[in-house]
Amino acid sequence: MATYPWHSTPGVPQVSRPESYVSIVVDQLVKTFKIASRQPGVWGALKGVVHREYRTITALDRVSFSIEPGELVGYIGPNGAGKSTTVKIISGILVPDSGRCEIQGLTPWRQRTEHVARIGVVFGQRTQLWRDLPVVESFDLLKDIYRIPESDYRQTLDKMVDLLDLEPLLDVPVRQLSLGQRMRCDLTASLLHRPRILFLDEPTIGLDAVSKLAVRDFIKRLNQEDGVTVILTTHDMDDIEALCTRVMVIGEGRILSDGTLDDLRKQVTRERRLIIDLTDEGDTIDDPDAIVASQDGHRATLSYDPERIATPDLIARVTSKHAVRDLFVENPPIEEIIARLYGGGGLDGGQERREATPLSSAPGFEHSSSIGPLPSPVWARNCSGA
Repeated sequence: MATYPWHSTPGVPQVSRPESYVSIVVDQLVKTFKIASRQPGVWGALKGVVHREYRTITALDRVSFSIEPGELVGYIGPNGAGKSTTVKIISGILVPDSGRCEIQGLTPWRQRTEHVARIGVVFGQRTQLWRDLPVVESFDLLKDIYRIPESDYRQTLDKMVDLLDLEPLLDVPVRQLSLGQRMRCDLTASLLHRPRILFLDEPTIGLDAVSKLAVRDFIKRLNQEDGVTVILTTHDMDDIEALCTRVMVIGEGRILSDGTLDDLRKQVTRERRLIIDLTDEGDTIDDPDAIVASQDGHRATLSYDPERIATPDLIARVTSKHAVRDLFVENPPIEEIIARLYGGGGLDGGQERREATPLSSAPGFEHSSSIGPLPSPVWARNCSGA
């Protein structure tokens, strides 16, 4: 039996649970939505009143993956790819059309009250705090909603206040907080009941550089020191590079890639870049095994395939023909890699889009429903049965 302590502070009680109860299993999830459509103009509006037409949108198309305890996984994709739908299903908000999902041994939409008491969720564009109350009173209400013992609550809150520098904010009404301050408070609110799994949806959206670094550092410490499993959805590739050991890419409701960032780069392209600062601004580089991607003044950028020409050989060839002040090698930015994958230019060698292997066969669910917004006081009350 593996132990995953939530607290790293000496003398603070630790929480232990079997490893099998902190894993996430998603198997062949399908979710569709019916969208009303009408023709433009007045005639289209009148026709829509008499006979409304619908079209079906497939948000998730047989999505399968599993996440082990203590992983920090990035879940990325373009707008409309299915990220938020996945998070809402595994959080217990939505019911899939078919497929299986088990979080810590529970089915989120069937055992919702018990499930939401074990997870933490943060939506970057929403808050689970009460707008007109001071921050500390929102925390106190969440303590009662989750039925957290007073001693555990104080220990957790004191630790969060120290880690996220919340002391000056505790008596400030939530509506007066800046975006970065509110995000730190929302992170604290999501962790007061010591969840083993944390879902983060765009946690750094709109934050300034200092606030982003603070949030990233906290997430990394939470994962590495306390063993909390984290699923991060974001459009900020810097978040992904700084935090995630594994990245899942979703597009058009299907998993396109699942692996490390290095695996993703290799799947999309083998390209490397040699950036050269030339002594002579008028000098030009021409090499049969490299492409001049750009040249601006003294700086030239060569694109090459390291399997066609080794990096030391290319450097030796360039420096033997040109006077060089400085040079360095880099991978293409992760933003470019993701953009190529989104755009379909991505999988090298003619690979087709990856289909996740089913974890098991599972019966379909005949219905589809929504169970209300997650990050709200009403949702939080439901988790305690109050």
